Amino acid sequence: MTILHYDGSFEGFLTAVFECYALRRNDVRIRKQEDGESTLFGDTLFIPTDAAKAARVWNGLKTRTSPEAARQFYHSYLSELPLSEDHMLEYLRYVMASDRDVSRDFSHPAVLRVAQVSRMIGREKHRMEAFVRFQLTADHIFHAVIEPDHNVLPLIAEHFKNRYADQRWVIWDARRQYGLYYDLEKVDLVQEAAPEALAETANSDYAQLWKTYFTSTNIVERKNMKLHLQHVPYRYWKYLCEKSP
Repeated sequence: MTILHYDGSFEGFLTAVFECYALRRNDVRIRKQEDGESTLFGDTLFIPTDAAKAARVWNGLKTRTSPEAARQFYHSYLSELPLSEDHMLEYLRYVMASDRDVSRDFSHPAVLRVAQVSRMIGREKHRMEAFVRFQLTADHIFHAVIEPDHNVLPLIAEHFKNRYADQRWVIWDARRQYGLYYDLEKVDLVQEAAPEALAETANSDYAQLWKTYFTSTNIVERKNMKLHLQHVPYRYWKYLCEKSP
């Protein structure tokens, strides 16, 4: 057994896949370096990210499948679920070995798993687009903190860029300690934001507007807490200003 460690990036994973083929071995696992997995009876190698090798694997996938299938595959990476690399590698091996598009062959376990995970990520994306609550800081930047189960920040950037095109904003992922920053022209990934400091200077009047809106639109007689929790689970409440005291 050989374990290939990569730096955690999507390009890093694709580079490790390239090296799997270079090694010409099937007993290979790919793991993030931070996970620290090793083997007593094999080799553990770190694979540096190589953009050219990653592009060859990514382009090979895209030429053998549909754009939707490539999107689903990327979603599997963003899921950060245990053993996701195993499913992704198995999926790629199946695709590359086939002379037809097998991305809808759900009889294959890896194809089915990738499709299931993609639906999961799609639900998380839509929830984050609905649950982000901005507060206005003293620097006139709209700031929001989220803590999604999966790494969906790259998927929600376009939505908020289009919806809040005339405002500077930051959306910070507290779990993964990075965020999105929109400067009225483009969205950048940032890792040096100070969300606590921004939150301390937030305009409470803006948060109060959200509370007033939700109170005014709430119909007490039709309250269905069970249904409400299906759409807005408890784990999201701490960043929703309408749920704060």
